[in-house]
Formats: sequence, structure tokens, C-alpha cells
Amino acid sequence: MAKVVIVTGAGSGIGEIVSHRLASEGWSVVAADLNEETADGTAKQIAETGGAAHAVGVDIACAESCEAMMATAIAQFGRVEGLVNCAGISKPGDSLTYSAADWERMIAVQLNGAFFVAQAVGRQLVRQGTGGALVFISSTNAEAAFPRRAAYCAAKAGVAMLTKVLAVEWAAHRIRVNAVGPAYVETEMTVRNIAAGNVSREAIERRIPLGRLAQPGDVADAVSFLLSDRASFITGHSLYVDGGWLAYGYL
Repeated sequence: MAKVVIVTGAGSGIGEIVSHRLASEGWSVVAADLNEETADGTAKQIAETGGAAHAVGVDIACAESCEAMMATAIAQFGRVEGLVNCAGISKPGDSLTYSAADWERMIAVQLNGAFFVAQAVGRQLVRQGTGGALVFISSTNAEAAFPRRAAYCAAKAGVAMLTKVLAVEWAAHRIRVNAVGPAYVETEMTVRNIAAGNVSREAIERRIPLGRLAQPGDVADAVSFLLSDRASFITGHSLYVDGGWLAYGYL
């Protein structure tokens, strides 16, 4: 019987690629997204290639919405074994002028949302008594400070510590919790930031020792590993898929 995984942010970017990768490996996928139409598109594409998927709308910044998503997943598949939280937003801005509303929205999605969706899935895993694995999509910004990214960096640093706390707290239930922290990934959001002049592709590629942006598939590889039995003794860690970004400290 196929294992069931919930992927948030499944309608586009990393979440979409992760959904397809896990489906190709035999997982039944609950494709969750704030935009239910794009989530449905991902689910339909998976079904067209012979996989099992069901779309659901969710606002991870709302605890009640996360619980409703979990209930839908159980109604559809009867259980769950995994979670990959890919949902996220980006809004760089100068810290002197960054609005309270933008700060609160960033923390609500990137940090509060990570907790709410993990809590909903964790409760179900405890009820099942079967154990499971959770993976947060974090960022090198959990470790490396970027200007004009105060809210984003603070939130991702919080996710890194949340990963450790939940891993320790839920280990007795055989629930593993890890994070994957990419450097710049060539997604629609990154392309928009490049086009807007927030970042320079050339500067990024010079800064990364491996000389390129990460591809969504690079992140999916790491997620697949951490969800699998090959990582059965790995919990509480952030795996940085960064081409050497964090290791490089030389000009």
C-alpha cells in the first residue's frame, strides 16, 4: 500500500516538482496550496502519469485551515506518513521602511505556517501510532544574513530551530523532522526577484562555488532522501542544498 504525503505549496515551484518526484516514487500525494486551482493542476498531472493525488486548498498561516486540510487528506486516503512544507512567500524590503503588515505576513506564512501544518500532521501521526517523517523547506538564510531580508531570514532561522525542537519532542512517537535549506533555486519566484532587480543572476552564480543556481530537482532529491527509510536515523537536521554557498567565505 502506497504511503501518503502532504505537500504544501504544491501548485508551483519547488512544491510542484517535489509532488511529481514523490508520486513517481510511489507516494500518494495530497497536493495542497493556497491556490486550489494550481494544486488541482498538479494533482491532475500526477494522475495523468499514473500516480495517485488529491488537491486541497490550504492557508498554512491559519491553524484551522491546516486541520481542515488534514481532515480532507484522511477522508481521501485514510492515513498519512509524510509532510513536505514548501509553501512560502518573498517580499524583500529595507528594514527602516518595512511595514508592520509585511513583517507580520512574512512571519505568519514562513514560521507560524510551518508550525501549524506540522502540528496538524503531527497530531495525526500520533493518533495513527505509525511514525512518519516531516521535511520543512528552509533556506541558507537560516544561517546567512542578507540585507533587505530581515523578516525572511528571521523566519527561516526560526524554522531551523523548530526543526530541532519538534525532532526531539516527537522522537518518542517515531516521527522524524528535518529541513532542506536551498540556496537560490531557479523557480518562478526567484526569476521574478531577478527581473525586479532584487538580485543578480550573475552575482549569484559567481558566489556559488558550483557556479549555478539550484534546480528544483536538486531540492526534490534531498527531500526524497529525508522522507525515505535510507534516512531512518536522521532527525533534527537542516540539509543545505546550496552548491557550497555556506562553506564559501573567501573573496
